[in-house]
Amino acid sequence: MITLETGLYLRVQELADGPKPFPLQSGFNMQTAYRALGMFNPSETSDAFFILANDKDEIWFICNRHLRAVGLSPEPKDLRRPLECL
Repeated sequence: MITLETGLYLRVQELADGPKPFPLQSGFNMQTAYRALGMFNPSETSDAFFILANDKDEIWFICNRHLRAVGLSPEPKDLRRPLECL
């Protein structure tokens, strides 16, 4: 586990040829910013996997190639926010 900046929010920009799981097929959407709960970097790959809670409150490891930074917002500590609120 790698410690992240508190309050890092990410948006989904799914790549058609990107690694699985595909976030938009796993309960995420493009209109929401998701708070990064953590990040994992397996030693056998150059990809990092962010830990996010989807719209059903399921915890997923999503490859960084499917994600874009939205901003930092340490307060309040919402798991998800509409993109226009950041």
